[in-house]
Amino acid sequence: MISMVGVAVGTIALVVVMSVFNGLEDLIRSLFASFDAELKVEPVAGKSFLAPKEWLREIEQIEGVAILTEVIEDNALFQNGGSQIVAKIKGVSDNFLDQGRFSRGYFWGDTTLGTAIRPGAILGRGVGFFLSVNLDAVNSTIKVFYPKAPRSAASIDPSQLYASAQLEPRAFFSIDQKFDDEYVIAPLDFTRDLLNYGEKRTSLEIKVKQGYAIKDVQKRLKNYLGPEYLVKNADEQHAGLIRTVKLEKLFVFLTLTFILAIASFNIFFSLSMLAIEKKKDIAVLKAMGARDRLIRGIFLKQGALIAFSGAVIGLVLGYLVVLAQDTFGLVSLGISSAVVDAYPVRIVMTDFIWISVAVVSITLLASWRPAIIASKVDTVREL
Repeated sequence: MISMVGVAVGTIALVVVMSVFNGLEDLIRSLFASFDAELKVEPVAGKSFLAPKEWLREIEQIEGVAILTEVIEDNALFQNGGSQIVAKIKGVSDNFLDQGRFSRGYFWGDTTLGTAIRPGAILGRGVGFFLSVNLDAVNSTIKVFYPKAPRSAASIDPSQLYASAQLEPRAFFSIDQKFDDEYVIAPLDFTRDLLNYGEKRTSLEIKVKQGYAIKDVQKRLKNYLGPEYLVKNADEQHAGLIRTVKLEKLFVFLTLTFILAIASFNIFFSLSMLAIEKKKDIAVLKAMGARDRLIRGIFLKQGALIAFSGAVIGLVLGYLVVLAQDTFGLVSLGISSAVVDAYPVRIVMTDFIWISVAVVSITLLASWRPAIIASKVDTVREL
């Protein structure tokens, strides 16, 4: 019973921890999806590429493309009063918010980017906090500075070395610190004129039509654009972070499996004591004609009984714990400003399979040595 409980507790821990990592992976994807596009087109070489209107219309006609948003993104200096910060200005076309942006996280303020006369900006919460921006202030603006391309002759007037313009802060967003502290969303025309990009764009963001698979649309775009452009889906845009989460999940799984292997010593010692205690019974069986293989089988079945019983109990209880966490949010993150209140969880059936294989394999290995010891009992000496 003690061995069975040890296996069950280890199995519960594996189920819960794997489910938490699955939930965190889903949370990261959903948060990034609030800011990133389903598909993003970038140049293989260089920072920008020419995007004439005719070419953009041809991309919009590709099957499965619902919305195409032009993007100009670069670093700029923002100033409000005596506060300054270098952040990324992301100029987007008017349909940017039509792609379901900011569906997760926090967003407060106006959902428009102003007009051509009074261009507006949506600021990351970190940028707005650093600049001490007050959305309620009347006629409040922030200044944007961008260095001009160097000329052959230097000017003694510093204002000739940079372009400047003003944006009216319209809203704040808060998704993830990576975005909150770095981004300012602005109209495409404003950013194009400030950065002097003309028909150049740094990327294209595409929303897929409902009913179409993202993978299929991605393949069509790659075939049309050719090798000079990268077409990334949501995971590929943050491949490093997603890979890190999966590696952490793998190493935690291996660590807990190792701990479970140590706990399986309970099975080893309990079966070893059973083999010592039942020496005379084993000798009687051998005297009656039982072979070593039969004796080994008895102890391996005993170990299998412990393994399967503990694994089943652990899987069921682990599933119930995860279900309760998903339904009631039993364990809170303890962060008042977090996007979610409790630890996110998600059950994946393949995790159950791998956990079952690991638990049963470890416990059967722990049973092998006691089974060998039992099969080596000397019949003559014990009788």
